[in-house]
Amino acid sequence: MNVDTKEIAGKVKKLVEPIIQSLGYRLFDVELKSERGWVLRVIIDKRGGVTIKDCEEVSRRIGPLLDVEDPIPFSYRLEISSPGLNRELEKPEHYDFFKGRLVKVFLREPVSGRREVTGYVEGVSEGIVLIREKEKGELLHIPFSVIARGRLEPELW
Repeated sequence: MNVDTKEIAGKVKKLVEPIIQSLGYRLFDVELKSERGWVLRVIIDKRGGVTIKDCEEVSRRIGPLLDVEDPIPFSYRLEISSPGLNRELEKPEHYDFFKGRLVKVFLREPVSGRREVTGYVEGVSEGIVLIREKEKGELLHIPFSVIARGRLEPELW
């Protein structure tokens, strides 16, 4: 079966985002993946973190909408989750979503002589991720295109 998972995920995002926001959560991402059957993963976040009860509440609210609107033309399992402590950041909007949070990025080519940067996301603008380096406080302008991998870094208080 030839499936455009990104197109379907985009349709689902448009359907569920208003409901998720009305419940006080932020929509981090929507993924449709084949994992021993199809899984629709809706990833949410909120200040202070997401609990199992939060995931259950979102599932109860968006499940019936997805049944009625039927944006996925085959059977799937709905999964609601949080981004997690060291969530991989795969899109520019993921960096923007976690503005102010500590991240670690691995670069395809050096930026300011570094191939690895740990620092705080200050924003994203026109394909450039702004990261304030943790140790020296230097603001780095990192083109998203040179980021090989990035993830959230847990901070121990």
